[in-house]
Amino acid sequence: MVFSRHPVSAALFMIVSLVGVASLFVLLDAFFLAILQVLVYAGAVMVLFLFIIMLLDVGPGGAKASRLKFLSGVAGLISVGLLVILLLDLSLGAMEPSDCSADGCEDCSETSAFAWPEIREETAANGNSLVFSPSVKAFGFGLLAKYMLPLQVAGFLLLAAMVGVIILSRKSTGEEGG
Repeated sequence: MVFSRHPVSAALFMIVSLVGVASLFVLLDAFFLAILQVLVYAGAVMVLFLFIIMLLDVGPGGAKASRLKFLSGVAGLISVGLLVILLLDLSLGAMEPSDCSADGCEDCSETSAFAWPEIREETAANGNSLVFSPSVKAFGFGLLAKYMLPLQVAGFLLLAAMVGVIILSRKSTGEEGG
C-alpha cells in the first residue's frame, strides 16, 4: 500500500511498514534498534515527510502511470534476482554464522545474528570499535565524540533541505504581504 495514489496515504502506510521493521528487530532481540527505528524513522523522518507532502499540497497521481509501471517492473526483477542470489548463497553454505551460542561462549555479547567472525576480525583490525560494541554508552560516546562533525553535517543538511522545501512550496502570488 506504499504505492498508493495519494501521497499522504502512502506515507502513512510507510509508517506502518517501518513499525513492522521495528517488530522484526524485537524478534531478533535488538530492542534498542527497535526503539530507534520507531522514534527516528517512523516518528521523526516520516512526520517530516508528511509535513512536506501536506505543505506542498501534492495531489493524487503525481507521476505518470506508464513510467511507474516500468520502474516497478524493473525494481521487482532486481528484487527477485537478489532474493535468488541470497537463497543460493544460503543453500550452498557460503554464509556461515559464528558458532557462538548462549551456552558455550563467554564473548557472545559482542556478536549478533549477522556478525560472522571474518567481519568481526576485519573491523577489529581497522580499529572501528563501534561496530560490535555491546554497550549503548560506547555507542553514544563514539557518536558524540569521534563522529561529532559528521553528525552535525547531517543535521545541517536536514535543516537546509527542510528550509528549501518550505521556500519552494510557498505559493507565489502577485502581492507581497497580507
